[in-house]
Amino acid sequence: MGTQMGTAVARPVTEAEPLPGAMPWREELQGRTVVVKFGGSAMVEGALLEAFARDVVELRHAGLLPVVVHGGGPQISSMLDRLGLEVRFEGGMRVTTPETMDVVRMVLTGRIQRDLVGVINAHGPFAVGLSGEDAHTLTAVRRQASVDGRLVDIGLVGDIVAVSPDTVRALLDEGRIPVVSPIARGTDGQVYNVNADLAASALAAALGADRLVVLTDVGGLYADWPHRTEVIERLTATELGDLLPELASGMVPKMEGCLRAVRAGVGRAHVLDGRMPQAVLHGLFSEKAQGTTIVPDGPSDSSPAHREARA
Repeated sequence: MGTQMGTAVARPVTEAEPLPGAMPWREELQGRTVVVKFGGSAMVEGALLEAFARDVVELRHAGLLPVVVHGGGPQISSMLDRLGLEVRFEGGMRVTTPETMDVVRMVLTGRIQRDLVGVINAHGPFAVGLSGEDAHTLTAVRRQASVDGRLVDIGLVGDIVAVSPDTVRALLDEGRIPVVSPIARGTDGQVYNVNADLAASALAAALGADRLVVLTDVGGLYADWPHRTEVIERLTATELGDLLPELASGMVPKMEGCLRAVRAGVGRAHVLDGRMPQAVLHGLFSEKAQGTTIVPDGPSDSSPAHREARA
């Protein structure tokens, strides 16, 4: 079985669509924290960025407490190319030299975060940017990648070992929308590049978030790509743990983040196609979310899609 992410064809961004069965879900999520990881092609396409900003502000108006953690892989790679620096990935993680780390900090906090804060604030004075370095929000240790069963040194890439969510909570209490860059200070004093999916997961767990939403460039987790295009709609934590070693490298951090989140108490995690109109709103407010949903283990949780994928 080739369970992994594949290429999907996206519909163009259109006008707002109705949200079927939305009101019960709105009431259930009132006052709840939702962490949204935003990245991929949606960050470099103006219409998608604008649509995402509207969705996040709508969450705030609907009574939810959204927190945005952003990536920036395409923009970082573009800047590295312009500077003549190597772009290389191992095990789904960017190999980060000290020179690369300088570029990562500059692009994430100096450009992407400011652009994202600006476009959200065009719809209301809510967004405030911060880095994982600020107030020791994120603390990391050096991480290695696993490639074909062997550990590979990938440089200044961190794995989060501690989260201090007080600054983010204070912003939420003030009615703000925190926009967090995935950079962390290490216990050794180094600054580390942290995968945005894993940063969002760790922050969601520390905040006691009700939902983690991971926006990506495809429809979800495919059951048997490229032979079939059916998306696995629902997986329990145990089912996802069983599948994780089989996933394509680019999918591993996303699903590892979702797995960590639900095992740490987050109510559920959604992997959604960020190129779809109102992806966040449909994922949270519709009774049946598109994409792949990860839920904690429970006696009533079963996944026919998963059983079919394993057959």
